[in-house]
Amino acid sequence: MASNSAADSGVVVLDGDNNLILVDKLYKMDDVIHFFDNYSSRNQSEICISLPWDKTMLEGKWRILGKPYQMVATNTNMPNQANWTQRYAVRGSDYFSRLIENGANISRFELYLTRQSMNLNSFYKERSPADCKFLQQTLRIEWGIDLPANMMPMSQLEAIVGALLAKEKAKNPSNIKTIFQFKNVDVIDVKQNPHLISAG
Repeated sequence: MASNSAADSGVVVLDGDNNLILVDKLYKMDDVIHFFDNYSSRNQSEICISLPWDKTMLEGKWRILGKPYQMVATNTNMPNQANWTQRYAVRGSDYFSRLIENGANISRFELYLTRQSMNLNSFYKERSPADCKFLQQTLRIEWGIDLPANMMPMSQLEAIVGALLAKEKAKNPSNIKTIFQFKNVDVIDVKQNPHLISAG
């Protein structure tokens, strides 16, 4: 889930055998709402939606670099003006809460933590072309997902990570842990890399 409509949000529907049923990009929140309102298997599916990073902040490179670490929030000499230490955007949270009330199985996940837990993180700069290629090759070679040889958009590859997490929650709930809650919705991750469990 992108933090605003200027960036694309990936959506993936994955079956139990890691076959891609649907891969797409959405931009506006209206597009996201239209997709879920018209998704016929919504209440029979396990859905994982990533937490979008909150990119609204005061100007200054040190704030951009310091925001993910949150340590400044405990420093009284650096007041939290204009909520710049808030890490995640609330985009779509009210809509997803309504879907949960109507019977949808929705969890949230922190993309970068899940990539680490599933050994899908690289040492390249995040979301760079090299990072994108690494993630696509790893999903194709190690996880056996049928992906094209040409480069896919990063948002779609990140959506596949969420789909793999949702599949693990559906098939092996004992391997899922809740790491925190965001807007009263569980943010989940795997306890152990499911790929290594199945290989062992």
